[in-house]
Amino acid sequence: MEEMKSGATARNLRAPEKFEPFLAIRNEREYDDAVAQLNELVDEIGDHPKDPRYRFIDTLSLLIEAYDRAHHPIPDATGAEVLRSLMEEHRLRQSDLPEIGSQGVVSEILRGKRRINANQARALGKRFGLDPGVFL
Repeated sequence: MEEMKSGATARNLRAPEKFEPFLAIRNEREYDDAVAQLNELVDEIGDHPKDPRYRFIDTLSLLIEAYDRAHHPIPDATGAEVLRSLMEEHRLRQSDLPEIGSQGVVSEILRGKRRINANQARALGKRFGLDPGVFL
C-alpha cells in the first residue's frame, strides 16, 4: 500500500473522497452540486485523460446533460427570434446591425418577410460569438 502513495499515483488519487458519486440527478440541488463538482474537477484535472478522475468528468457531464435536456429544454427558435432576443439583450436597434444590411432589411427579417441568408448568419455569428447555424 505504501508504494501507491508515491509519485504520480499519489497525485492522481489526491482526495477522491471529496467528490460525491452521482448515479442520477433528481432535483435542482443535486444538479447544482453536480455542476459545482464538475467545475472543480475540470479546474483541478484539466485535459489530462490519464488521471483516474477523468472518467468521473465524463460521467458527470452526461448526467448533467441528461438533466438539462429533461428539465431545461432549449426551445426551437427561428433566426429572426434569436436575432430579436440578442437585440433586446444587447439593447441594439435595427440600425446597429450594418453587417446584415440596412435598417429596412433588418426590419423585414424581424417581421418574417425576409430570411437571414448565409452571409448574414456568418456575420451575426461572428458578432455575437455564436454558431451561424442558430440564425438559419
